[in-house]
Parts: sequence; structure tokens; C-alpha cells
Amino acid sequence: MGQTCLECPDCAIVLAMSYRTLEVEIDHGHVVSKGPEVLPDKASGLLTILNPPPSQPRPIGLAKGQFIVPEDFNAPLPEDVLQTFEGK
Repeated sequence: MGQTCLECPDCAIVLAMSYRTLEVEIDHGHVVSKGPEVLPDKASGLLTILNPPPSQPRPIGLAKGQFIVPEDFNAPLPEDVLQTFEGK
């Protein structure tokens, strides 16, 4: 696990990161664990909130006519773009 430096993505610094998944409740901005896990007094990180799926599925063709998928959509990426995605 790792993440490149956020200030300078081209550098070779890699920050080690770890994560835990905890079930929590948020009540008026306060995070409370729903399990036996002890939360730290102070921490920083990312918060992902999972919402229940909508009660009705989205209609098919909702964005019809708003964009066109190019013919070469599934074509291989140019080498320079591919290298960028691979971090080279």
C-alpha cells in the first residue's frame, strides 16, 4: 500500500498508509463506533459515506443525445497516456 506525495506527484516519495473499516454512526457531526473498536481521540483521514440505493432504478437513456461515444472509445491508449496512468 502506498500513495505518492500529494505536493509533488512526480517525486519518488511514497507514504505508507493503512486503513481499517469500522461501522460507525454520525450524530450531529460526532462519529461514534457501533462496534467494540475504540476510536482515537484525534485522527485525520478520508470518510466514505455509503448511502442506500435509490428506491427506484434510474431510467434507461437518461442522458440520451447529450454526448456521443467516439468510434475509437475501446482503442488502446497512446503510449504516453498509458505511461502516465502507470506512474512512469
